[in-house]
Amino acid sequence: MRINRLNNIFQIYNKNSKTNKTSDGRKTDGKDEIKLSEKAIEFQYALKKVREVEDIRKDKVERIKSQVQSGTYYVDGKKIVEKILEDLSFNKKI
Repeated sequence: MRINRLNNIFQIYNKNSKTNKTSDGRKTDGKDEIKLSEKAIEFQYALKKVREVEDIRKDKVERIKSQVQSGTYYVDGKKIVEKILEDLSFNKKI
């Protein structure tokens, strides 16, 4: 009967699946394991620190806001160009 054949197949499958072996013959305990590189650990640490920093520096915003309202805010055009060029060269590296 076909049912008996299927039962035999299931028995063999269950017997083989109980012994978890890796391709090199070592037995495993069924737990996954991951090991991060040193760079990945450093990246995680840096990312954590960046997330802890506030997005908006309120003291700087208030200072600039008061300068703009009083008409004393000055922006150096050369600094703007330098920052734009830095950003462009950084984006080329990425």
